[in-house]
Amino acid sequence: MRAEPTNRISEKGLRVWYIYGILQSLIVLLVGIGVGTINYFTGEYVWLYIVTGAVVLIAGYLLTYLFPKVRWMRWRYEVREQEIELQHGLFIVKRTLVPMVRVQHVDTEQGPILRKYNLSSITISTAATSHTIPALITEEADELRGRISVLARVAEDDV
Repeated sequence: MRAEPTNRISEKGLRVWYIYGILQSLIVLLVGIGVGTINYFTGEYVWLYIVTGAVVLIAGYLLTYLFPKVRWMRWRYEVREQEIELQHGLFIVKRTLVPMVRVQHVDTEQGPILRKYNLSSITISTAATSHTIPALITEEADELRGRISVLARVAEDDV
């Protein structure tokens, strides 16, 4: 079995995923408040308050701390002359090889939170699928996009 890819995404990406986790936790909190409010008006089930509070706390911990950290630790990529290898996953680690001859186009994307941290994501599109490398430093993402584009053209010319 091959060694895992060597390149990691930016450590700033971990901060971005913490922010995403906080936003997701706020949504869970709002749902919990809604459940508590409905319970208040329809019946006094004390256990429902306890369960809802526990779910909100556990979801908050998982979404804001544990999942982003594990996700960042597992995310790796490597761009070679003939292929792009990606490794990611939270519970199940998925490794993907994208042949350069299959690459149709490469995009960079930057939302407001990524822009604040000077990060971009790269999307590699083939005829059947698209693959994303998240949270790269913007200059590195632009350079990588250009490199993949050149390698894909060279691989296409060789066929």
